[in-house]
Amino acid sequence: MAGPGWAPPRLDGFILTERLGSGTYATVYKAYAKKDTREVVAIKCVPKKSLNKASMENLLTEIEILKGIQHPHIVQLKDFQWDSDNIYLIMEFCAGGDLSRFIHTRRILPEKVARVFMQQLASALQFLHERNISHLDLKPQNILLSSLEKPHLKLADFGFAQHMSPWDEKHVLRGSPLYMAPEMVCQRQYDARVDLWSVGVILYEALFGKPPFASRSFTEVEEKIRSNRVIEDFFAHPWVDLEHMPSGESLARATALVVQAVEKDQDGDAAAALSLYCKALDFFVPALHYEVDAQRKEAIKAKVGQYVSRAEELKAIVSSSNQALLRQGTSARDLLREMARDKPRLLAALEVASAAMAKEEEAGGEQDALDLYQHGLGELLVLLAAEPPGRRRELLHTEVQNLMARAEYLKEQVKMRESRWAAESLDKEGLSESVRSSCTLQ
Repeated sequence: MAGPGWAPPRLDGFILTERLGSGTYATVYKAYAKKDTREVVAIKCVPKKSLNKASMENLLTEIEILKGIQHPHIVQLKDFQWDSDNIYLIMEFCAGGDLSRFIHTRRILPEKVARVFMQQLASALQFLHERNISHLDLKPQNILLSSLEKPHLKLADFGFAQHMSPWDEKHVLRGSPLYMAPEMVCQRQYDARVDLWSVGVILYEALFGKPPFASRSFTEVEEKIRSNRVIEDFFAHPWVDLEHMPSGESLARATALVVQAVEKDQDGDAAAALSLYCKALDFFVPALHYEVDAQRKEAIKAKVGQYVSRAEELKAIVSSSNQALLRQGTSARDLLREMARDKPRLLAALEVASAAMAKEEEAGGEQDALDLYQHGLGELLVLLAAEPPGRRRELLHTEVQNLMARAEYLKEQVKMRESRWAAESLDKEGLSESVRSSCTLQ
């Protein structure tokens, strides 16, 4: 806070109070609208005398970009004004402070919390990149939180943002060195993908409490991050899982899958029906997170309970059928082991698969069994590709197919159990959001 004699600037229609933060060109204040609503806002005050040509262009670009977009995870620019001394950006107020403070007061964030934040950040970035906008200064200090009780991430501070097509290249150095991509730091030439590097650094800081390239000098930063590794397809990554992010579409997608599940169930295809019910649950849980109306929320929960019960019945039917198939394949499996005696690696992989089957029989052993299946199948698929034609290859091919089907079935059971736990935890945690009234239940 400022010392004696300090006072915020005056702006028609608002009462400016405490200072929230300040930077090279701007100071941000908490403010109240004088209108009847007494709306709380954040006002970014930029003294005109602090602006040179480049910073004025950045400010105008920031206003242009923010006025033209609206997204639940991008801080909203409500209006902007100016007088003889200052330019004022009237922004959405975020009571939770910034992500940097949020991380450091907790030391590290649990992976589940970090994942939700990454989903929200990915959603905002995908929205921007689809409109050929790059932020170019992603860092925890520029990511705000709606509140501390139920924090929702809001991407802020677009002072360095640019309109950039994916193939555009720039060379002006922008942003903060700790979060800059190698091509910005080392080559001074970059494109829109630099935002994704910054996301990776932010995720690392959230999970480990400090950025991966913390350094004492710019030269040290440059040495640490110099690399030619390719950035993965972030938006499609299963850990980010944007597909199942809570949204107004979650309930509709869950309902559509249930319709298909019921059709398969009526046709007597228990395995397909079970798979569809499990996929529906993956969308019902986000729908419950997104729902704000208590009555509709209870209606969704009741429906989910019915679908879980039917899925459990189908699980018993499919499990019985799978066990029968496993027993029928015993003789072929024994023959394959006998034929693998001169192949230690193949024999070891088959033993891992056997251990997976044994673990599957244990109560609560699904996840351990799934891990073993995945490990064993990884080996068996490599060996199958190298196996010459013949009886052993035929047996191995059949065994791999059976194991893959079994692993896929188990994966769905684990997901169904996790979805059920997540739905039950909503009652305990009191989590809620909103869903559109146009969504209907089957």
